[in-house]
Amino acid sequence: MSAESSFQELDLALSRTKLDRAAHLRLDQSALDEMWDRAEIAQISGDRFRTLSSDEGKRVSLEFLTANAITDEVGERYFLGIAESGKPYFLWHTKFNENAKPTSGTFKSLREIGALLNDLEIGIAAHGLALSQWHDAHPMCAKCGAKTESVQGGSVRECVADQQQHHPRTDPAIIVLVKDSQDRVLLGHQKIWPTNRFSTLAGFVEPGESFERCVRREVFEEAGVNVVSMNYLGSQPWPFPASIMIAFEALIDNPEAAKGDGVEIEEVRWFSRVEMKAAVAADAIILPPTISVARAMINRWYGPDAGKDLIGGEAWRN
Repeated sequence: MSAESSFQELDLALSRTKLDRAAHLRLDQSALDEMWDRAEIAQISGDRFRTLSSDEGKRVSLEFLTANAITDEVGERYFLGIAESGKPYFLWHTKFNENAKPTSGTFKSLREIGALLNDLEIGIAAHGLALSQWHDAHPMCAKCGAKTESVQGGSVRECVADQQQHHPRTDPAIIVLVKDSQDRVLLGHQKIWPTNRFSTLAGFVEPGESFERCVRREVFEEAGVNVVSMNYLGSQPWPFPASIMIAFEALIDNPEAAKGDGVEIEEVRWFSRVEMKAAVAADAIILPPTISVARAMINRWYGPDAGKDLIGGEAWRN
């Protein structure tokens, strides 16, 4: 690929973190108990975080609680890590109750608020959402069917019958910005998406498959074009529910062959920068949300004016 396409790691919102996960403390229950009493505690109910907002919702932050404020609520606590200041951070995981009204703040999903959180909060939210959803999905032992319980600060679930330990899973998926020799980008539309929503191509890595091989396979399967070279751009957790997105840009040599597979991808479309700007201005395309890898890759390709030229509706916000 061209020199200007050489490696430059993406700045990905959900990859930012300000916490040391301090995994060595997860086995020390007395340390966990001591830290809990002085911790900053984020609350998640279902998939929604307790938040505070101001300026008519334009400014949003996680609401951090103290242990004394939540001792009467039923839930589980998970140790997230320690900030540079030495302050420990935990997550308080409860079941979502639509009728419950917090004494302060409101509950909002990461999809809604991710672009508005600071680096500390976005790291806490990404970690916390992935962890809480894993706990919700694995209440029973996959080996014997008995109940499991949270141990080691929430980083492990242990079977009460045979002490088999179960660890959180992360599903790797590649995501690709496909380009041709004219520096146009290829975006696809899935059948299940809203009209005019287009995004980059993506797919899960199969067992025994390298990332690079997955890029070639997915691009050909979904769009019918051949990858001749690729660059790695970075990675980002995507806790919806448990993926990590491995980002590439790829050059293809047969742009005229591009066609959706008709199963997952209904339509593919080439865009130059001029065409994309015009499509956004005419509301003829809905781009991925700002916290996504796809949007970061599109903005990087488009250039420094993406922030003002590609402003418009996003595919989803909640």
